[in-house]
Amino acid sequence: MIRLFHVSDLHFGAEDKAALAWFASIVREESPDAILMTGDLTQSARSGEFEAAAQWLESLDRPTTVEVGNHDLPVYNPLRRLFLPYRRYKTLERMIARPLDVKGVTIAPLRTTARVQMRFNWSKGNVTPQRLAHTVRLVESASADDLVFVTAHHPLIEAGTRTDARTRGGRRALSELARAGAHAVLTGHVHDPFDIEHEVDGRTVRLIGAGTLSERVRETRPSFNEIRVVGREFETIARIMDAPDHKV
Repeated sequence: MIRLFHVSDLHFGAEDKAALAWFASIVREESPDAILMTGDLTQSARSGEFEAAAQWLESLDRPTTVEVGNHDLPVYNPLRRLFLPYRRYKTLERMIARPLDVKGVTIAPLRTTARVQMRFNWSKGNVTPQRLAHTVRLVESASADDLVFVTAHHPLIEAGTRTDARTRGGRRALSELARAGAHAVLTGHVHDPFDIEHEVDGRTVRLIGAGTLSERVRETRPSFNEIRVVGREFETIARIMDAPDHKV
């Protein structure tokens, strides 16, 4: 069995230290095959927040992928946001980079953040045709025997959670990814776990969301998802701090 820990929305700067320690202890005890981090590593994209996030992720000592979230773009420096929006994130990504070689699973990242948008709330998701085309190529190039998981920050369509995503281009992206062969899209942003199915041309794609390990909880206490893969089948277990695990 392959075990993937899907974690999101650490929000260093508003992190829950007890929740981070709880997650780290489970990683040490259970040694998952990989950790998939789907964005909002930081609260305000400050250098110190990225440094703290990088040190914590490195300390887990497991193969790790990271995706950028809306909180990982500069909040208080508009010039940096416009011209160097991903510099600090990319520095962190290089710091924690470890080869992710999980036999039977392909991970394809999809960026859903935007430095600016033609709407008031820039925190919401946006999938551009260029980014979608890049991810579709990654999905199509995966081995036919692999399960293909797309990692993004914003849910591509709404999942009935208290916080919404309002991802522009999300429904089109979900359809194209499903047709290309993606089996699931793993996301964060809404701070509550979910696992729902969506049908595209007779094909089922799963939409899986992780909770948060920060103080910014919604309906669910600090949590992460464990994705258990056996052959071509997989299930999502929500592991909630100080509460019983349950299938999402």
